[in-house]
Amino acid sequence: MTALGLAALAEAAAPYGIESFDNVLKPLWVGIRLHRGKSLAAFLKAIGFILPLMDPEYVSYYIKEVTIILIREFQTSDEEMKKIVLKVVQQCAATEGVTPQYIKQDILPDFFKAFWVRRMALDRRNYRQVVETTVELAQKSGVAEIVGRIVNDLKDEAEPYRKMVMETITKVVASLGASDIDERLEVRLVDGIIYAFQEQTTEDQVMLDGFGTVVNALGIRVKPYLTQIVSTILWRLNNKSAKVRQQAADLTTRLAVVIKQCGEDQLLSKLGLVLFEQLGEEYPDTLGSIIAAEGAIANVVGMTQMNPPVKDLLPRMTPILRNRHEKVQEATINLIGRIADRGAEFVPAREWMRICFELLDLLKAHKKGIRRAAVNSFGYIAKSLGPQDVLQVLLTNLRVQERQSRVCSTVAIAIVAETCGPFTCIPAILNEYRTAELNVRTGCLKALTFVFEYVGPQSAYYVDSVVTMLEDALTDRDLVHRQTASVIVKHLALGVAGLNCEDTMLHLMNLVWPNCFETSPHVIGAVMEAVEAMRVTLGPGILLSYVLQGLFHPARKVREVYWRVYNSLYLGASDALVPFYPDLGELSEGQNVYDRHPLQMFI
Repeated sequence: MTALGLAALAEAAAPYGIESFDNVLKPLWVGIRLHRGKSLAAFLKAIGFILPLMDPEYVSYYIKEVTIILIREFQTSDEEMKKIVLKVVQQCAATEGVTPQYIKQDILPDFFKAFWVRRMALDRRNYRQVVETTVELAQKSGVAEIVGRIVNDLKDEAEPYRKMVMETITKVVASLGASDIDERLEVRLVDGIIYAFQEQTTEDQVMLDGFGTVVNALGIRVKPYLTQIVSTILWRLNNKSAKVRQQAADLTTRLAVVIKQCGEDQLLSKLGLVLFEQLGEEYPDTLGSIIAAEGAIANVVGMTQMNPPVKDLLPRMTPILRNRHEKVQEATINLIGRIADRGAEFVPAREWMRICFELLDLLKAHKKGIRRAAVNSFGYIAKSLGPQDVLQVLLTNLRVQERQSRVCSTVAIAIVAETCGPFTCIPAILNEYRTAELNVRTGCLKALTFVFEYVGPQSAYYVDSVVTMLEDALTDRDLVHRQTASVIVKHLALGVAGLNCEDTMLHLMNLVWPNCFETSPHVIGAVMEAVEAMRVTLGPGILLSYVLQGLFHPARKVREVYWRVYNSLYLGASDALVPFYPDLGELSEGQNVYDRHPLQMFI
């Protein structure tokens, strides 16, 4: 119990406090020679947590002492002891004073003999710890040392063991790169990962990650093996199992960059064509992976070199947009967005308009990523087609009943405004606002909130053009109109701060201010934010002159609102308020100051 208590203390104190543990070092080191079983495990655990606290020059002596015991305990059959021994080895390897030479000569041979056995891969508790400890040892001893010892096991008969080896290699290569790996080891490594990948009976993420990580780390050195790798992928793309096809497509996504790096455009073209032929896939998970792979290839090859050509690929994608599976939707929109961004001129405008109508449906998808991708695609399409047609589609969409679809349309309008300039959208929005229909008017206001949020300081050019509309909205009987208009005023005020629009902002302030007594939480929230934004634009002095009128009003409900505004004003600009406080000195001549006027507290 004492040793476990020390372990917990040392863990909590890391990386400080070694001087406090000085007097327990001797009993601990004597104890690891005397004890066996659970007591030894507790002592080792304490030592494992104390070692990282030591100064580097003393560590090596203590570690040499403890390593003898650790190596003896490698042979233990007790599961708990194994776990602790692995953890202590990991902590020793991570400690600064330990030399790579010592780890290579004294620890690695026994460690691999004891722990890198098939039985470990089946033991879920220790499996993770063995992998973590091996990765930590690699940080000290280098990639080649660790990978060289386990690479042959990628061809082991036991699949769980192969996965354990693959996971370790993945983590080691991901953190340390592949520059240490020499030519001989490189051949064995690539051969091993191809074998392990082909021989899997259940398609596992570990194999996919491992293959992708190793090939990306090797980079251009993979060129000699690419033909073999791509032929493996092509063969698996035609496999009768949907999972195998999906995994092959996912692997293509990860390798596309490296294949391009190696200059193997021919192979990419072949893969692109085969994937294009697979677009009729019936399993949605697999279809999503195939489209994502096609997108990855389009990304690296570019729109002009793409095979199949973009003008054939895009019409094939349009009907797939109707697929309701989230993975398929996301991959499809990402691919379409990429084409719209980089190769819109290869596709006729009519096809793009058709896609616009399809995208409207996706604006009400459940997954946020899909909605965001759809909105971004609108921006790209608007950029390539010009905003008019797209805007018309979106403004018409404000008339629909469904709220989510309307909100997404307003965001899309703002994206169009951002990509094509606000002057293309604002007149259309103002014109649409004249429609005497609640949804349309609310939608137009909502669209303007996003527009002014996105364009920021550019708002200064458009403030005057939207004032009359805001006057109408801020004096409307409908709560939502006033709330949304207040949000517009907030974004405007923050956008035009310091850009000489104070007169217009003061006019809008006079329209926002009467709403400060609203009780609806959403409305009052929007109004207060607008007032705070006005502090930034108009300065706290002008706001204080509004606030002083009601701070000492006889009605409590009025006072509370004014004090709330004053408090936020004070928090935001207490120093800037000082010159604007009223001077009430003349009230106090010849009498007690505080008897006269409650505002005296400001002096």
